[in-house]
Amino acid sequence: MMSQMLRPVWRKILLACVIAGAFLSSVAAQDEARMRRWERFDFAARRLDQTQLRNVPLEELRLLRGIVFGRHGRIFKDRDIREYLAKRPWYKPDPNFQNSMLNQMERRNLDIIREGEARKHEFVEPGDLRFYSARAITAKQLGEHTGAEWRILHAEIEALHGKSFADEPWLQKYFEERYWYRASDRYDAKTLTAIERANMRTIAAAQKRQRRVALSPGDMELFQNTILAEDKLRGLSLYELRLLRNEFYARRGRTFRTEWLQQYFYQQDWYEAAMNDDGSVREPELTATEKTNVETILRYENRMHEELSTKLLSRATLQGLFLEDARKLRNEILARRGMTFKDAWLQNYFASFDWYKPDPSFSEANLTDVERRNVATLRLYERDATSEADAIEG
Repeated sequence: MMSQMLRPVWRKILLACVIAGAFLSSVAAQDEARMRRWERFDFAARRLDQTQLRNVPLEELRLLRGIVFGRHGRIFKDRDIREYLAKRPWYKPDPNFQNSMLNQMERRNLDIIREGEARKHEFVEPGDLRFYSARAITAKQLGEHTGAEWRILHAEIEALHGKSFADEPWLQKYFEERYWYRASDRYDAKTLTAIERANMRTIAAAQKRQRRVALSPGDMELFQNTILAEDKLRGLSLYELRLLRNEFYARRGRTFRTEWLQQYFYQQDWYEAAMNDDGSVREPELTATEKTNVETILRYENRMHEELSTKLLSRATLQGLFLEDARKLRNEILARRGMTFKDAWLQNYFASFDWYKPDPSFSEANLTDVERRNVATLRLYERDATSEADAIEG
């Protein structure tokens, strides 16, 4: 009796499944037909209009971008785009693809497609900052990101003006793979607009909150007249600590002989070199409070520096650290033992410290067990962070 009662119910369920399946098949067929129409669009000769993309879903916009690049054989890291292109009979993967293969019309069309994507993103993503040069970003729009993504978001604003990132090879490689990027020897941080500078501050503040650190470079303005407690320095890298310490001098107008410091502070909109009336460089004086804060940071920095040889690093300690900061930290262990570096930026960076004594006979065999294990931990962290960075299309 019960089975007889259930039969009509099962029939209804089966019918509903058939109808749903037919509907989904119909939708998929419509989507496929729409994408085939886009495949017939000549992106190299015809100009797109934003109105044409107004009702195109985000996922289809990504595939449109894939079609433009795919005509030249670009191999995508994005799985959805890669799988879509793999099914196209016209797609011929080219491991030697270069952005120079794109003509001006294709670049314009990519800009229009990419702007359409940026408008539909729930949160700002790498590649979107080009479309915020005249629009302020709010913290709510930023969401959460990996360390690599935060670094790209911040750097993208500068990259739009042609900045090169010689001290961060992975970042330079990332931007060189972007069709819109043009490195310029004449890059000047002063060309950044007020809105772009504000957006960089918003990004830095959001990233700081996610990392759960109390301070970041740029915050020392708050401690020029206030004593800095050591516990506020927790979670910062040695590189960041050195920037914080020197920021007190920079805010008083010091001109730095150390190139990497001078380059960094020259890019800050608040920095202005102190000059005498005759035009010569003036060495600024710190207040008693500023001197105390510099000593606090230096004490913490030296302790952290020493612990690289005496205390094992944990993955939790490294969480949220930028890839390049991890790289500097690993090389700091090697530099302590006298390693010389082929990378000119790293060599100049370590040569700026009194403790660095190059040793031509250096070998990793000279490292202690703790140092070797810390180097291995940092290499693993860098490898994982590099994998994350490589997966970012932008």
